[in-house]
Amino acid sequence: MPRTVSRALAAATLAGSLALLAAGPAAAQEKGGSLRLLARAAAGTIDPQINYTLQYWQVMYVAYDGLVTFRKAADDAGFEIVPDLAEAMPTITNDGKTYTFKLRQGIKFSNGQDLTTDDVVASFQRIFKISGPTAGTFYNGIVGADKCLATPADCTLEGGVVADKTAGTVTINLTSPDGELLQKLAVPHAYIVPAATPTADQGTTPIPGTGTYMIQSYDPNASLKLVRNPSFKEWSADAQPEGLVDDISYDFGLTEEAAVTAVQNGDADWMFDPPPPDRLAEIGGQYANQTFVHPLTAMWYAPMNTNLAPFDNPKARQAVSYAIDRAAMVKLFGGANLGQPACQILPPGFPAHVDYCPYTKDPGASWSAPDMEKAKQLVQESGTAGQAVTIVPEDTVVARSLGVYLQDVLNELGYKASVQPISQNLQFTYIQNTNNKVQISISQWFQDYPSPSNFLNVLFSCASFHPGSDASVNIAGFCDKAVDAKMGEAFAAAVKDPQSALPIWTEVDKMVTDAAPAAVLFTPKRVDFVSSRVQNFTFSPQIQMILSKVAVQ
Repeated sequence: MPRTVSRALAAATLAGSLALLAAGPAAAQEKGGSLRLLARAAAGTIDPQINYTLQYWQVMYVAYDGLVTFRKAADDAGFEIVPDLAEAMPTITNDGKTYTFKLRQGIKFSNGQDLTTDDVVASFQRIFKISGPTAGTFYNGIVGADKCLATPADCTLEGGVVADKTAGTVTINLTSPDGELLQKLAVPHAYIVPAATPTADQGTTPIPGTGTYMIQSYDPNASLKLVRNPSFKEWSADAQPEGLVDDISYDFGLTEEAAVTAVQNGDADWMFDPPPPDRLAEIGGQYANQTFVHPLTAMWYAPMNTNLAPFDNPKARQAVSYAIDRAAMVKLFGGANLGQPACQILPPGFPAHVDYCPYTKDPGASWSAPDMEKAKQLVQESGTAGQAVTIVPEDTVVARSLGVYLQDVLNELGYKASVQPISQNLQFTYIQNTNNKVQISISQWFQDYPSPSNFLNVLFSCASFHPGSDASVNIAGFCDKAVDAKMGEAFAAAVKDPQSALPIWTEVDKMVTDAAPAAVLFTPKRVDFVSSRVQNFTFSPQIQMILSKVAVQ
């Protein structure tokens, strides 16, 4: 692959300037104006309780609210949980199994309807009625959730979510303590929508919310438009600050190359997709004061279908992990300043992470080089050589290049590999649905909240695998009872002492890595390129760019 690698080598050298950026445009607090965002493609449904993409969660955080939320702040303060629709943090009783929230008074949905305790109860029931992607992993500890998971349409969560209309309170009862409940309540899947919201994916139809902005219209083939919520009055600057711009347009369809040019010319203000590697030098040099780089608790990885040939054979999966030159993939992504080779599930700096890499020339703490000899041996032992394999990446510059590289690796291993790029508007749900028989794909995972369970339990537990569903985030279909039991140990230990659970999660990380349901490729950094009009750019490690904080000249 001389051509793509040589381009990436140049990008890697030139990207060094990006790593040194610190400031960016000066802060400002002017209100008004329009903010224009760009993405190569839309990100699927705008139903906040179903969508599971970073692209749209960024929107959901300013259009909807939960009982609690993440502080709208930069740096590590962005991980803090603050009261949102609840006027204060909950009262916790019953040995950590009962959480009582008192709702704020006077909050309205964007349609003018008052927020009530009925809306809260109905919203939690709706999580199960629509078979939300985290119903079985985040909210399965609520009393009555077992019945809701078995028969979603009949979900009442009886005894699990209880409203006291007179007192204006909502009580959540758990079957056992959950030290991560508040984080799970702070993500969009637990955000509150009107009780009358249909219990089916609303797709392109906006659902009324309580945030500073409301979704006015959505056409996945063209654009998403947000305007000020006429019913919004700021109740907490930490939870939901009043937005600075008057409206936000999110336009789809431009290539990454065209998006960079549009931002440079001031025709757009920000692009969601990573800039093409061959434009990084230009961005980091001439436009350095408009560029921001931040490390992410995330991974790029290649899930392999553990229930479909050839990757139903663990030796075939392990062979792929041994064969991948992760340094080459990092170069394709933009260079060593924007990515770091990795071969375990938990990213560096994350709770319970302990350096571990069995899939390298010299197995140990870190990746050093591919071991193609070992990989070919495993393929021969698996008896899978010669089988056809289709790789399904997103149809973006970076993902396509990674897919083509992986195709070369698989061909060298003896498979008959091809690449089938799919629009990023469809790819994430497509690769989740077992009906599509995806053997291997390239995907990304960004933390929902900073806990090892958010990588290990959400992506690789039996409870997160839903055959035939577009909301089966366990893309590999990996279900190992021993791994699940060990995760159960970690959850139980965390109730009494969160620190004591970390070594158990470390063990789970090794167990999953060894089973190779996915080949972890690298951990990325985020490059945000904004127009010269943008002021007050604020980056949260949880939300990334906070849309309500941005001002434009």
